Amino acid sequence: MTGSNALPPAIFLMGPTAAGKTDLAIELSKVLPCELISVDSALVYRGMDIGTAKPSRDILAKHPHQLIDILDPAQSYSAADFRTDALKAMAEITARGNIPLLVGGTMLYYKALTDGLADMPAADPEVRAQLEEEAQRLGWQALHEQLAAIDPESAARIHPNDPQRLTRALEVYRVSGLSMTAHRLKQSEQSTKAAASGSSQLPYTVANLAIAPANRQVLHERIAQRFGQMLEQGFIDEVLALRTRSDLHAGLPSIRAVGYRQVWDYLDGKLSQAEMKERGIIATRQLAKRQFTWLRGWDDLHWLDSLACDNLPRALKYLGSVSILS
Repeated sequence: MTGSNALPPAIFLMGPTAAGKTDLAIELSKVLPCELISVDSALVYRGMDIGTAKPSRDILAKHPHQLIDILDPAQSYSAADFRTDALKAMAEITARGNIPLLVGGTMLYYKALTDGLADMPAADPEVRAQLEEEAQRLGWQALHEQLAAIDPESAARIHPNDPQRLTRALEVYRVSGLSMTAHRLKQSEQSTKAAASGSSQLPYTVANLAIAPANRQVLHERIAQRFGQMLEQGFIDEVLALRTRSDLHAGLPSIRAVGYRQVWDYLDGKLSQAEMKERGIIATRQLAKRQFTWLRGWDDLHWLDSLACDNLPRALKYLGSVSILS
């Protein structure tokens, strides 16, 4: 199956939200000896089905995806956790003589898998407690200004109303004396040296596929349509069910997922239903824009048009051309 390549094959199927990744992955799995692994930071959570556009139970029964429904929404899941879980799943699939097909749009997870992760310091309860005390006394905006002074790049990525990521970025600096950006730069330099020497953080020959509508307006229309369908399917009731739990709150990564945070704010009375829908659609479009930004910098990427009727044969032709199927 690996042909002349020393490393076993794997397929990445990437793309923005609402582009049709899952449908193509299932079509590929019908004709290739593939097993699917989800690459999605929201699909890991149980009980979050409608707002994540999780494949239906029937689809998952026929076409199982690993790393779906593996966590409770009260838990956190990091890129490091994903890398560990995905590498284990990939090794098991390869041992069965099959090809790991990773499908999803959480680009940070793909990056963690291919390049490894910066060696960040472990959490420090004492430093974290100091930061929480400062936040109570000064406000999160003041802490965000501290971050902007020491790590402008991270501050540009992290919103002042994102206490978890803001706390972690400041914690990394206070514990190590290096900003999160500096840690990542060191990791990038190590990855570049590894690539130059022919070594790899990921022991696979990877074929990189991406799917999206060639016309960005089509994607915007798809996003709006899908968000409306989610509301019709009971998205608000799904979030209401989550709100009955005392251990879930708006600061958790699960509840901050696109769509969920807007419905949560609506149920808190902060938004009207119309505002919630509008902001949910805008937030999803912004997510798609970030995904495109990641993808534009991805090496050796083969694009497919969501609206084309021959994506399966095109994908198979490409996979054959890069010796994945030989």
